[in-house]
Amino acid sequence: MSQTKPIEISKYEVEEAYKRVKANKGSAGIDHQRLLDFDQDKSNNLYKLWNRLSSGSYIPPPVLRVEIPENKGVRAEWHLLKR
Repeated sequence: MSQTKPIEISKYEVEEAYKRVKANKGSAGIDHQRLLDFDQDKSNNLYKLWNRLSSGSYIPPPVLRVEIPENKGVRAEWHLLKR
């Protein structure tokens, strides 16, 4: 299991980050949770996220980084959820 450490982040910063995602019409993330679903219990979800980040108990899901060659030598980088 990965080591985690507390992140100094305020509840205000978590709320502001949420507002930026919402304004951007953010799509489901790697956890496949849509904003519509998150908003059903927004206050509690934001609190849980803040609590996990600030206590050091938040463990993001593992991802696999894949580079894909494209035209003109440019590479695309994809981050895929490991299952």
